Parts: sequence; structure tokens; C-alpha cells
Amino acid sequence: MSVDMDPDVARRLFEEGATLVLLGVPQGTELGIDCKSWQVGPRFKGVKMIPPGLHFLHYCSVNSPGCGGEVGPKTGLFLSLKPRDVLLANWDPKEEDLDFSASQNEEEVSRIRANLRDLDPHLGPYPYEVMRKWVSLTDRLSEEVASGLQPLSGRVCAFSDVVPELQLRHTKDRAEQPRNDSACQSMREGLDRLPRMKPREGTEMRFSVIPEKKYPPGATPAEVTQCSLDQSYALETVLQRHHQLQPLNLLGELQFAFVCFLIGNVYECFEHWKSLLALLCRSEAAMREHRELYLGLIGVLYHQLGEIPPDFFVDIVSQSNFLTSTLQDFFQSAEAPGVDGTLRKRAEKFKAHLTKKFRWDFEADLDECEPVVVELPEGVTVD
Repeated sequence: MSVDMDPDVARRLFEEGATLVLLGVPQGTELGIDCKSWQVGPRFKGVKMIPPGLHFLHYCSVNSPGCGGEVGPKTGLFLSLKPRDVLLANWDPKEEDLDFSASQNEEEVSRIRANLRDLDPHLGPYPYEVMRKWVSLTDRLSEEVASGLQPLSGRVCAFSDVVPELQLRHTKDRAEQPRNDSACQSMREGLDRLPRMKPREGTEMRFSVIPEKKYPPGATPAEVTQCSLDQSYALETVLQRHHQLQPLNLLGELQFAFVCFLIGNVYECFEHWKSLLALLCRSEAAMREHRELYLGLIGVLYHQLGEIPPDFFVDIVSQSNFLTSTLQDFFQSAEAPGVDGTLRKRAEKFKAHLTKKFRWDFEADLDECEPVVVELPEGVTVD
């Protein structure tokens, strides 16, 4: 790790920065913090001079070259570090994971702290050149929100740890299941025969639940249609259930999902990011009620759209025109009567920025001939 750093900044981080002491990490392991990663060398024992605040530590175990050198799935965790903090972790070769339990041993941490000068040659400096980018991607994400969203296990994993929904521990239970000793007649039949899986308890993300039915109970067909076009009812439901005390924390959740996808490689988080973004952009009435939320959304998106890898960017733009159609709805809503003047101007500038940078056309009629499909309440039929 090498980085050119202003001497005054270096001195301040050396005095005030936190230290991660990571012992026993195998050589060749891919390890990183925030937006930067490296391959661990033979002398590596941790990272020093880490600015206080929220950080994302991530790593992938790697087989030795003699065993193929394959890289395992990425694991990550959010850490909230205070000035001069020392966190201690040991590599668990069986679990291929970092074990932070030693950080609870005050005597051991005190011993490490006293020996930091001896450890210093083995500690790489925090990659200060990515600090500005990291802050721009997480400025709305607090320690409280991050800890409330990440799995109870404390680990963000690129591949879900899943178990069968039905345990089938007894012969009688297994006997009641369909037999699989005949050839499948179709792909659908084959998929139906596979056991239904669910995330292992404690490993699932704890995101806000976006209601499937985006209209209130007892809604008329006309109200169902209106709530499908303007999803403010569903957005208000999410805010009341999950972010009632601080609605702006929804932006923190949007950033959490994006970082876990961009850096942690968790595809589920990308899907949640898309769902949250679509909900926010298609809630015209809420835009009049939540000025600060939408001003913040523009800032969050400005930095996020600049960080999506180019090859992936092509995929998500072309996939059902997701970004352009979603943002087109947002910009149309921002021009509606009653929207705050500052928000309207900020949206116009953002639209011009995206048009110039990505050459997107927000004036085109996207799918103008496609009907709007709405889900009617149970028991309601249209003659």
C-alpha cells in the first residue's frame, strides 16, 4: 500500500486514526476497506491511520496457486471506528473469516496497543485517496442505520447461506414428498422439483419492506389505478413503518444497498436499490411533502451514477430502460404544480447533467403505447 498524502493530514491520522490489527490473514487473500482492495502480502498485519467514522471492511479467501488459486465469495462488515480505536481480529482458517472476539478482551487489546510501534511496519495506511469517494457514497448512512440493516450475523455475504424450507428430518416426512425418480418433461417441472430454499436465520438483510399492494385497504378500482401511477401511499407506508423518526434515513438505506452491491457484490442489494429508487421516483404527491428527502435524493444519485462500473451500467440502462424511464418519471413529477422551487431547479440541473454526461433523452415517450397494468383488490372485478 502506498499513497501520497499531505504531511499534516498524515500526522493527524497517525495521531487520531483508528487501527485494525488483523492477524493470520493468509497471503494472497483479497482484502479491502471502503473503495480500495489489495492482495495480502506475507508481512501484512492490518490497516492503520483509518479516519474515524463508518467503514466497510471486505475480503475474499483465495486458494493457494497449487490448488487452482480460485477466489471465494466476498464477505464484508460495517465498522464504526472512533479516534485512536484499536480493533483486533484473528483469521479463522476453518470458517475462512475474521474473528473479532479478541476485541472484547481488554487485556489483549491493551497489549496490542502498547506494541503498535513494533507492529507499525506491518500495517498498511488507509487509502486516503478514496476517502472523498467513500464519504460521497455514505454521507447519509449512519452507524445506527447500517447496523439495523446488515444481517444479525454481522456479515454481508455475496452469496446467500441458504437452507431448505422443509427440513424433512423423518422418513415419514420424506415419503410424503413427490418422487424424483422419473425424467423431467420440462424445465418448469425440473425447477418445481427442486427443494424450496430460504436464507439461514440471521444471514438475511433487514431492508424496509415495500408493500406489494400499493393502495390502501378498501380502495376502489379508480383509487387502485391512481396509487399505481402515484405510489406516494406505498412510500408513506415505508416511511411510517421503518423510518418514522427520521425519514431521511431512507437515503441511508439507499446508500447501504448501493455500497453492498457495488463493493460487496450482493445482487439482492442491487434489486432493493432499484425497488427503492422506483418507489421514490414515482411518488409525485410525496415530492411535495418531503422536500428535504428529494433534495437529498438528487445528491445521492449524482454520486452513485458516477460510480456504477461501465459494463454493468450498460446492462441496467438497457434492462427495460430502467434508469431512464424511472428518472423520467421523477423529472416529470418535479415539474408538477406545488413542488418546491429549489427542488424543481435542482432537478432541472440534474436532468441537464445526466443528458450531457450519458446522452440520455428524457423527452422521448418511453413505451407510450403500453397499457398500465394494475392489480385490483381481492373480490373486485371489471366487467
